[in-house]
Amino acid sequence: MDLLNYAFMQRALLAAVLVGLTAPAVGIYLVQRRQALMGDGIGHVAMTGVGLGFLLNSSPVWVATLVAVAGSVLMELIRWYGKARGDIALAMLFYGGMAGGVLLTALAPGGTNAGLTTYLFGSLSTVSSSDVTAICVLAALVLLVTVGLRRQLFAVSQDEEFARVTGLPVRALNLLVAVTAAVTVTVAMRVVGLLLVSALMVVPVAAAQQLARSFAATFAIAVALGVAATLGGTTVSYYNDVPPGATIVLLTIGAFVLLTALATPLARRRAAADARRARDVRTPVPQDEAEYDLTTSEGPAGRHGP
Repeated sequence: MDLLNYAFMQRALLAAVLVGLTAPAVGIYLVQRRQALMGDGIGHVAMTGVGLGFLLNSSPVWVATLVAVAGSVLMELIRWYGKARGDIALAMLFYGGMAGGVLLTALAPGGTNAGLTTYLFGSLSTVSSSDVTAICVLAALVLLVTVGLRRQLFAVSQDEEFARVTGLPVRALNLLVAVTAAVTVTVAMRVVGLLLVSALMVVPVAAAQQLARSFAATFAIAVALGVAATLGGTTVSYYNDVPPGATIVLLTIGAFVLLTALATPLARRRAAADARRARDVRTPVPQDEAEYDLTTSEGPAGRHGP
C-alpha cells in the first residue's frame, strides 16, 4: 500500500489504531452509566485547552489533556452536588469551553481559528511525531485503567448503590471514569476531532451490544469495530481526500445499522431458547457471566461483575 510510504500516514495510522482501541474501551462504561454524551461535553471543554496551548506556544495535546481532566472532574462534582441546577451549570461549562477555545486561539500570536479546525474535525497531515508520542502515552494509561480495573468500573457503572455496599470507593471510581474519558477525548482529537469523538466512544459499543450479551464480548467486539472504523476511515480519507473524522463516524454508524439488521433474527432465536429453558424445570438457569445481558441491570453479572 503506497500510503505506508509516507511518514505522515504512518503516524496517522498508528494514532488511528490507538484511538480505535481507547475510545470504545472507555465508552462502554459511559454507555452503562447512561452518560453517552459526556465525551461531547468534554470535547467542548478541551477546546479551551487547545486554544490555551496555542496562546502559550505549548503542545495543544498536553494542555488540552490538563484542561479536559479539570473539566471532567468539575462535571462529576456538578453531577454530585448540582441537583436541580446541575444541567444549567453543565451547559455553561460546555459552551464556555467552546467560546474560550475560539477566543484564546484568536489571541495567540499569529493565531487563526483555521488551526483550531484541525482539532475540531481531525486532520491526517497534521499528526506530528510529538503528537504520536503523547497519544501513545495517554492511550497506554487509558487501556491500563479500563482493562486493569474493569471489574470495579463495571460494578460502579452498573449499580452504584450495590458497589457502595460491597465497599468499593464509588466516588473515586466515578472520578477515574471521568478522567479517563477526558484523556480519551484528547487522544482522539487529532484523528477524529473534538466534535466527533463522542460518536466513536458510543456507537461501536451500541453496535457490539446488538450481537453480544456479556460484558467481555461487548468490550472485545466494540474495540474491534473501533479499530476497523478508524483504520478504514483513515485509509478512505487518504485516497479520497475527505475529512477523516466524519468518515470514521459514518463507518461506525454503518456498522451499527448492519449489525442491528443481522441481530434481529439472532435475538428471536435467543428469545425462543430462553422461553424453552424457562419451561424446562430440569434445566438450571446458567449463572456464569457469559449469560449476562447488558441491556438489563438484572442477572448474574449484575451481582458478580464482568
